[in-house]
Amino acid sequence: MELESGTLLIWMALGAAAFGAGVVDAVIGGGGMVQLPALFALMPGVAPPPLLGTNKLASAIGTTGAAIQYARSTATPWSAVIPCMLVAFVAAIAGAYAVTLIPAEPLKKALPFILVALLIYTWASGAGKEHAPKRTRAKAAVIASSGSSAIGFYDGFLGVGTGAFYKMLFVRGLGFNFLQAAAPAKFTNVASNVGAVVTFSVTGYIFWALGLFMAAANFAGGQFGARIALRYGNDFIRTAFYVVVSLLIAKTFKDAYL
Repeated sequence: MELESGTLLIWMALGAAAFGAGVVDAVIGGGGMVQLPALFALMPGVAPPPLLGTNKLASAIGTTGAAIQYARSTATPWSAVIPCMLVAFVAAIAGAYAVTLIPAEPLKKALPFILVALLIYTWASGAGKEHAPKRTRAKAAVIASSGSSAIGFYDGFLGVGTGAFYKMLFVRGLGFNFLQAAAPAKFTNVASNVGAVVTFSVTGYIFWALGLFMAAANFAGGQFGARIALRYGNDFIRTAFYVVVSLLIAKTFKDAYL
């Protein structure tokens, strides 16, 4: 799908937003709350599906770079991650197709309250302070895959804050600390992003030139963010998680009710 018009200023602003989204997404997840609103704000006359598709293309490439960066520095439990990636890929295809058929309004209205509950639960439990996997390999794969199916569908359908949801899955569900959860969460997020991109591509809902431009900026931001997170460690990522999810709660509440 080709853009009918566009200006250098809009592209530069979207590139800056994509870079910032890449930084946020690499540190904790939730870069979509920077990148997607920028697309909607700067291209107000465009229908949502191509903006969602363009956002997913940029995120898929940027998140891949961050995932590889984390995998080089931390051990990745592939026995749990690979099933998650397969499930998330298929679920995101279904979610991206569903967004063209089902109104997203009910999910938008419920999302801030779901995030509040998850944030309180994660904080009260002290999850993520220590890396203490508490499941057998088989059980970890089942739990992670089940969670990935729901999150993957959400990623294709709406997608804002998906990276934070994946991080919660590995931290709370499997007992990882935030740093060790980074690579698994990122690789699973890549899979659901790619699934959504496949669907939006088949249906023609991607601005390819703009998406690739934003992808380069998102990739650069992801590399920068991953280096920051690896340098400052688990406590920094854990603090960033609470800040980002709190901002995400405020944004989703504003989008749904104000």
